[in-house]
Amino acid sequence: MTQYAGIDYGLGRMNVDQETGIRYGIISQHTVGQAWYELAEGDYGKPTCPKCGNEVKASDDPALFADNVELNEAEDNPEWFDGQDYTCVPCQTCYWYDEVFSEEAIGWSFEDSNYTLTDCLDSDIFVLKSPYYTYAQYCSPCVPGACNLDHPLEIADGENTDTLSRCYALGHDWFWDTESGQAPYRVWRVKDDTEVLTEVKAEGRVSE
Repeated sequence: MTQYAGIDYGLGRMNVDQETGIRYGIISQHTVGQAWYELAEGDYGKPTCPKCGNEVKASDDPALFADNVELNEAEDNPEWFDGQDYTCVPCQTCYWYDEVFSEEAIGWSFEDSNYTLTDCLDSDIFVLKSPYYTYAQYCSPCVPGACNLDHPLEIADGENTDTLSRCYALGHDWFWDTESGQAPYRVWRVKDDTEVLTEVKAEGRVSE
């Protein structure tokens, strides 16, 4: 932990949730560990035609052939249409799913009703939405205005935090496989500003 808040290179305008005023948090994937590797989903980009490189459409898209009456009736479709997963109209060719996406993910993300997370830089996680927040040092100019969750601020009980910037953070349950079994920073709930304390269970999970 640190007592130095750092410099806000975003000048209060960048990498902050405009509705809540809470800044985005960044944390190393290695700090989080297995939870991120298990839950993050790969982004393989938009489906594109391997011949011309243009974006293809799903073969069940009702607007694929605007001049046809009903897409899935053979007599209404072009003779070349064979109904595979995706269709490139200019090339008059259909493709299966694995033919139109990149073999390697171009990014990773996780989203549910509580969190919106995405990968950042080479090996970090960008916390864009969370039911929790903490206080951490500002990031370097590479992510201006965000806060580095790997460098949390040291907050004493009863300390006035009005001049410090809150940032979205992962809850304790994301750190179930770490040595401590809990977040490496103090955690507060966004909805009521109460601190979340944990009790590490025998099986290594954390309950809040």
